[in-house]
Amino acid sequence: MNTGNLQIPGTDVRKLLGAASPDAALLYIYVNCGNDPAGAEDALHMTASRYQCAAATLRQLGLWPEEKVSLIAPGERPQYSEKDVLDAMDSDGSFRSLYSEVQRLLGRPMNTEELKILLGFVRYLGMGPEVISVLVCYCRDRARQKGSTRNPSLRTIEKEAYYWAERGIDTVEEAAAFIQTQNVRNSRLGKLKEILQIRGRALTASEEKYASSWLEMGFDEGCIGEAYERTCLNTGGLNWAYMNKILQRWHGAGLHTLEAVKNGDQKKLPKGASGELGAAELEAIQRVLREG
Repeated sequence: MNTGNLQIPGTDVRKLLGAASPDAALLYIYVNCGNDPAGAEDALHMTASRYQCAAATLRQLGLWPEEKVSLIAPGERPQYSEKDVLDAMDSDGSFRSLYSEVQRLLGRPMNTEELKILLGFVRYLGMGPEVISVLVCYCRDRARQKGSTRNPSLRTIEKEAYYWAERGIDTVEEAAAFIQTQNVRNSRLGKLKEILQIRGRALTASEEKYASSWLEMGFDEGCIGEAYERTCLNTGGLNWAYMNKILQRWHGAGLHTLEAVKNGDQKKLPKGASGELGAAELEAIQRVLREG
């Protein structure tokens, strides 16, 4: 096995640490040392299932040599009829079983329109019954996390199904890896809300966009907390645009930890990289916010 002199980019390190998957990290090192992924199972003494989960995790992180191909065929989506549904129910025992399982997971019967959507998962997106069951459970659990007491509609699940299909998620391993990365992301967003003292409500779409971008840049909690404190001191409260400017400057200077920010040699940083904004910049940000 070739181990070479591997130098791992800091962005990749942060992604691997965030994924909390030792197998994914080991496989990353193996592949990026120039070894053929086909021999990884034997070389790393992994079972087929462990290897598939590790590879799926790396794909979700954007660290796999090849991306999964979208499952969505070009052209218009097919429109299934009531007859198509009836024929599938009569002739396809697998679809009947899937129908029963999805009804059980949702705790209610499905109407004909919903059955058409379910048929599309199978025939158009090519999803297997196990993947569809995982999809439904994921959407149901996500609704609970957002405070809903009702199970999601098939229309809502359909949107997520197409998102999965675009990402090439077509196995249980791929689905599990995706859900794991989402759980890690949601956990970090929850901690970030605590740092920003946001309680009793969910982040808005624009707030979540800011927060997700900071996590993707690789900032640790202490660094984000420091940016928040400086923002409050300079603006009197949480100003997302102002705080984003601070973190973008730190990112540009390669400062992603509180220690790096505290110990950074200001003389070697680009002008303004300390995160402080001038009065003119602050006024410009506030004007944009007012104008909306």
